Amino acid sequence: MIAVADAGYKAIAPDYRGYGLSDPPPEPEKASPLTTPMTWSCFSMLSTFQSTVKLDGKVFLVGKDFGSPIAYLIALLYRKRISGVVALGVPFMPPRPPTHHKGLPEGFFISRWKEPGRAEADFGHFDAKTVVRNIYILFSKSEIPIAGENKEIMDMVEPSTPLPPWFTGEDMASYGALYEKSGFRTALQVPYRSMHKHLDIPDSKVEVPSMLIMGEEDYVFKVPGIEDYIRSGEVKTYVPNLETIYVPEGTHFVQEQFPDQVNQLLLTFLSNRN
Repeated sequence: MIAVADAGYKAIAPDYRGYGLSDPPPEPEKASPLTTPMTWSCFSMLSTFQSTVKLDGKVFLVGKDFGSPIAYLIALLYRKRISGVVALGVPFMPPRPPTHHKGLPEGFFISRWKEPGRAEADFGHFDAKTVVRNIYILFSKSEIPIAGENKEIMDMVEPSTPLPPWFTGEDMASYGALYEKSGFRTALQVPYRSMHKHLDIPDSKVEVPSMLIMGEEDYVFKVPGIEDYIRSGEVKTYVPNLETIYVPEGTHFVQEQFPDQVNQLLLTFLSNRN
């Protein structure tokens, strides 16, 4: 955000409803990207900022992980307001229930976290800061987090395992404090327990300029079918004006691992299409 603002843009980062400092939705268990105010709130903020900070015209959207499908969803629903989309770690997928996880073992983290109550019990053995710590350790590896039989996802991290060198104790404390406030209730519902919902969007082609940034060591490449979907160019069936950037040695947290490089990629994309 600082790099973008220093370049003369207005940078806005909303807390998704039920995350960070925001209030949770009235019924978190019924939330999904469409039924929750999550997507609508992101869009309605554009109108608010037009008057408060003189935000004029169209905007660029930047989404990381499940923020990527949220950004693309906004681009599909509000086409006239969006100039471009930048996604990190997760490519555009057609808005229908995913099937890529079906070939993975029962211990696949998404399968575990989709099960009501299971992740809550697993996370409940730790404070929020430790949960964040374990997630950063697990998801910065090149292998998909898959728990063994009779094991939980948090069991996969030994207490003595060090943090990635680019993720500091201060980072962990800041993120942990936010989850201490919000809890993980909405975070487990959206995306994990709502991704099976069908989104009725007749035209699911994203026509605006887009960029996908993937770390070469991102575990997402190990999800069946995803690497071929990206590298073969099949993704461009749905996002025809897409540029894909591969960052050597980059993990799923490439923006924290290589912030200067990612900032430069983002600024180049913005300046070339503004």
